[in-house]
Amino acid sequence: MQTAKTGQIVWHDLFTSDRDGAMAFYQKVAGWSYQVERAADFAWGGGERDFVLALSDGEAGAGLAETPAGLSGGWIPYAEVSDVDAAAALAKRLGGKTVRPPFEVPGVGRNALLRDPLGALFGISLSRHGFPAPRRQFGPEVYLSHGAEFPAAFYTGVCGWQLPAVQPPEQTALAICGPSGVLVAIHYAAETLAGSPPGWVPNIRVTSPRSARDAAEALGAAWTEGLAVPYAEACEYFLIAPDGAPAALSRAGTGSP
Repeated sequence: MQTAKTGQIVWHDLFTSDRDGAMAFYQKVAGWSYQVERAADFAWGGGERDFVLALSDGEAGAGLAETPAGLSGGWIPYAEVSDVDAAAALAKRLGGKTVRPPFEVPGVGRNALLRDPLGALFGISLSRHGFPAPRRQFGPEVYLSHGAEFPAAFYTGVCGWQLPAVQPPEQTALAICGPSGVLVAIHYAAETLAGSPPGWVPNIRVTSPRSARDAAEALGAAWTEGLAVPYAEACEYFLIAPDGAPAALSRAGTGSP
């Protein structure tokens, strides 16, 4: 059954080898605060463990955890789907791979972790809570393909996303909309972050992207200029955090440049 959240990015996980360092980094760069919850059966590794929720402007749209065995560090977005099991099965038929088959997260919902045809990690979720998609904490997700064609058939089938039939040759960014027509993601074809594999990058909203960039650089992050997008807020900077995880910065509300 479709809901208002179907097709939207509803959650992010950050897998990192330095959770405390990542918490300090995003607190300085994005002004995030944190809430630690105790999981009786932790989704990534089992057993009773702490799980860190990242909050911004009253929203909790991300979780931070030590990188699970067998996975690489970095950010993973989760898109809401109406049937996780059916979407995961379809993903395999569309050239993707199942990294973790559908599983329950008590009090949260049902998730699965996939790789798309280009190898990018991507989660799907069926929420069992009433919280909306975290639009104040995150802007439209960013897909960096480094010149490769966006795997449109995969995401159209799995998420119901809508893409323009033809991308103008002069355009370096492609708008990706959900089933309701709301912008959910942006595809950048240019090689924005040299050396990084194709994949999803969170678009973190901050009051002052330049100040956030400077704070990130002072903490050891590398950065590059972002790209303006005519139909959405610009991703003003791309970062590679000290733990190696890429992220984008975009403006939220008003503030100095």
